[in-house]
Amino acid sequence: MDENTEKWFAIYTKPRSEKKVNATLLLKGIHSWCPVQKIERQWSDRKKIIEEPLFKSYVFVCIKPDEKLAVLQTSGVLNFVHHIGKPAIIRNEEIELIKSFLLEKDAKIQIQNMAGFKEDDKVVIKHGIFMDNVGTVVKASSKKLYVRLESLDQLMVVEFPVNYAGHYFPHG
Repeated sequence: MDENTEKWFAIYTKPRSEKKVNATLLLKGIHSWCPVQKIERQWSDRKKIIEEPLFKSYVFVCIKPDEKLAVLQTSGVLNFVHHIGKPAIIRNEEIELIKSFLLEKDAKIQIQNMAGFKEDDKVVIKHGIFMDNVGTVVKASSKKLYVRLESLDQLMVVEFPVNYAGHYFPHG
């Protein structure tokens, strides 16, 4: 396959910045897509239909390798989603499948994190002041992780929402 062809990638965004990041990327001329679904929200005085991103903190981009830096230099973009130490390539078929699900009028789609962290798993922190630090899971539940971060010869146990961490795969 040609190394200079466009491929789909997923990028992490700051929380609640998906639509803004998508709009900024499009203004830069970068092919991006933030899948949204219409959902009904209940306020104390009314109900409202809103468009909510399907994947929290994710936007998809279809780019050539030389466009990666332009994506990373976009306000609100944190990083590419990585798999085995490299930006994860999303297959066209997967993008088309998501689009077809969104076209189903009566479909209600829920996205669940498949991370499945266990005690003693190595994780890398993706958000907040500890971003890019590697730690070890001390305790895990469906919503929170307790991660041991070893720095300055001190043991620090930090409680994180599960979506703040990703599995750690050391390079080489």
